[in-house]
Amino acid sequence: MSFVIISPCVGEKAAECVDVCPVDCIQEGEDQFFIDPDVCISCGACEAACPVAAIVDETELKAEEEIFLEKAYAFFKSRS
Repeated sequence: MSFVIISPCVGEKAAECVDVCPVDCIQEGEDQFFIDPDVCISCGACEAACPVAAIVDETELKAEEEIFLEKAYAFFKSRS
């Protein structure tokens, strides 16, 4: 399991999440930040730090938010 950054981050990119991540699994994309689901240790630090409540546990994603997990996988796949 990992955390996923969803729509409130799009265009916002506050970055508090990046500063608190102990495993450096959050990277900046063109319009939002992404959490690498293969590196995330599910500590929850990013969720607590996000000022716009844009980070949720992947098990709590609503159907319409699942696209953000897919975007994260695609983002990190394109970087490898």
